[in-house]
Amino acid sequence: MDQELQRWLDQETAVLERLDAGPGPGAASPGQLAGLDGLQQMQAMLEGRLPFASIAQTLDFLIIEVDQGRAVFQGRPGKGHLNPMGTVHGGWFATLLDSAVGCAVHTMMPPGRAYTTAELSVNIVKALTPKVQRVRAIGQVVHCGRQLATAEGRLVGPDGTLYAHATTTCLVFDMHHKPAGGATT
Repeated sequence: MDQELQRWLDQETAVLERLDAGPGPGAASPGQLAGLDGLQQMQAMLEGRLPFASIAQTLDFLIIEVDQGRAVFQGRPGKGHLNPMGTVHGGWFATLLDSAVGCAVHTMMPPGRAYTTAELSVNIVKALTPKVQRVRAIGQVVHCGRQLATAEGRLVGPDGTLYAHATTTCLVFDMHHKPAGGATT
């Protein structure tokens, strides 16, 4: 087995152990997120202290690394991800890349700020099949302002093969949580 693939698999095993010991898939409560900036939230998810996105289980991918302005997801292309032509469906590529570029933006959010994807552009440059055991979507912030953030991402194999690349534009906004019980003031 290739050394880089083995390194990826070892890292995946360590992350899965932390995630399996944590709360599992779901959504964090406002109380769990209170006072944390985006990087702290992503680190808590990676460490298994906050729930991770349910879509990750559905599409067989997981977060592997986060840092300021950067997020890495790893996926296993499987038979359940194939289109009728026998290659991985473009939606799978897009979901991994959207996760990486969006979470890269998330790491830049101060407490009380959030983002949503306004635009995602994906360019698939090479077909992908389950013969490629793992791929990584690597997202990197290009710009993060008060109202807009942009990021770019690449989907690569352990041998460095580029399968797709993407860009995103995200809207940045203040979070406003309703008080417990739905009461308004």
